Parts: sequence; structure tokens; C-alpha cells
Amino acid sequence: MIHGARFYVVVVAAVALCLTAQLRAEEKEPFAVIELGAATERSIQEGAYSAGPSASVEFPVIKDWLEIETGISPLFRPGQTEWQADLLFKKPFTINEHVEFMVGAGPQLSYATAGGGTQIASEIALEWMIWPTKDRKFGWFVEPTYSYSFSRGHEQAVGVAAGLTIAIP
Repeated sequence: MIHGARFYVVVVAAVALCLTAQLRAEEKEPFAVIELGAATERSIQEGAYSAGPSASVEFPVIKDWLEIETGISPLFRPGQTEWQADLLFKKPFTINEHVEFMVGAGPQLSYATAGGGTQIASEIALEWMIWPTKDRKFGWFVEPTYSYSFSRGHEQAVGVAAGLTIAIP
């Protein structure tokens, strides 16, 4: 009986994937959006400022309701490098055919060299995506963030990332 149930789950999953692919093809939604740019962050308590490159990938999960973004940024400041990785769950809002706005939140994991250690935090992000053409293949993004660490000291930081967006069909 259990093996039969697994078969039905696999069949339902395959049908769902086929329908999703067909709907995505009809709607011409991109499979993913790559975001490449620069990020900065400033600690609220310490006042320390860091900056570095940023890369992320955003996947639409439920059209007009949920997108998932995962990204990584090495942030540099004198004597220390901090690697940040995040997973954000975002609600998109289409302002018009050229502008999209998103509100998101999710976990952030960071590791800092020179005694900084590992921290787990929550992150809130607002994102504006500007698409200069109707086909939405290339554009720009600006994403201000706020993070709150659950580790010792409960560090809080504000930041912003900005750069180029590339749609993957």
C-alpha cells in the first residue's frame, strides 16, 4: 500500500510540474531572475561600514504571490571579511509594466573572519525592480535591508544592494 501511495504522489507531482511549465510558457514568466551588483551594510551598534559584491537568484513560486530569493555577499571592511547568505520569501507587487516592488523576509547566515564568528539573523527587505523594456530581459534593482542577529550582542544592521537584473527564460 505504501509503494502505491508513493506512485500516486510521483504521478501528481509530475502532472503539477507539466501544468506549471505549460502555464509559465503561456504567461512568458521567466524561470528565474539573476541579480548581480554591489552591497553595503552598516552596523547600527558599532557604526562599522562594509561593502562588496552581491549575487542572488530569484524564483517565482506562485505568480503574483510568492517569490523566493537566495543570495550571497562577501562584505569587506578593514581587518575583516564577512560572508552573508540569505533566503528571502517575497511578495511581489506590479506597479506598472516597467516597475515591480517586493516586500520580503527570511533567515540570514553570516560568517566573519578575525574573530567575528557565525551569526544567525532575520532579514527584512524591500526591493524595486526597474525593467526599461516590455520584454523584461534586463533591468536594475535596488534593495534596502534591515537585519537583526539572534547571536550574542543582537547586532542590528541596515544595508542596500543595487545592480543589474537578468531574466532567465
